[in-house]
Amino acid sequence: MKNRFKISIITVTKNSERFFQKTIDSLSKQNYKNFEHIVIDGASTDLTLDIIKKNSNKITKWISEPDQGLYYAMNKGLSLCTGEIIGILNSDDVYFQDTLSIVNEYFSKNKIDFLFGSVIKHKLMHGFHPKKILWTFGFYTAHSVGFFIKKNSQDKIGLYNTKYKWSADYDIFYKMIVKHKMKGMATKKNEVFGNFRLGGLSSSIKYIDFLKENNQIRLDNGQNKIVVFAIFFLRIIRNFKRLFR
Repeated sequence: MKNRFKISIITVTKNSERFFQKTIDSLSKQNYKNFEHIVIDGASTDLTLDIIKKNSNKITKWISEPDQGLYYAMNKGLSLCTGEIIGILNSDDVYFQDTLSIVNEYFSKNKIDFLFGSVIKHKLMHGFHPKKILWTFGFYTAHSVGFFIKKNSQDKIGLYNTKYKWSADYDIFYKMIVKHKMKGMATKKNEVFGNFRLGGLSSSIKYIDFLKENNQIRLDNGQNKIVVFAIFFLRIIRNFKRLFR
């Protein structure tokens, strides 16, 4: 293949001892070897730092220091990337063996800014539907595991907005698709990138808080206020029971 892109993978960790070794191993076992693994640890107090040190020959760069949260750490990772393509892999998720080979192939054969791969996330998630971003959240597969973007495209969008506690990735996607009108695509359904483990930050968010933040992201990005609040109330009605969980 003509192009052999260097791929930067960012993993943010904090007290991730339970699954982190499997995350590291899923990268070290990739068939495609032109990648770097950048680990940003938020001063873990469990055995995570020991795991990092034990695997220092597999990790390209790592930092362990207190930070102000997930998206601050991701921005640190972005500042250290030297690859032409960037991916995010949470510290409890894993790639399948051919993932980076598939990523390189898609970016080599297509003039795209970003790519969404199929992901196992309680079920098989696949496809990419950019028009749906204007009214729903279910327009893509997953941020961790499934999402890859060219570094120069990420640079145009900018860093993750740390104003948002839980959904700064949604803000990135909104800017990417609506504001910058970047070109992206999805892999075939059977080209599965890996496994997104349920739990973690997303499982601890109250549904109403999630809705409010997504509402604010839409408004901050200039979406029509009437449309935004109509979507907000429709989702409350459709998911009323989830408000009390």
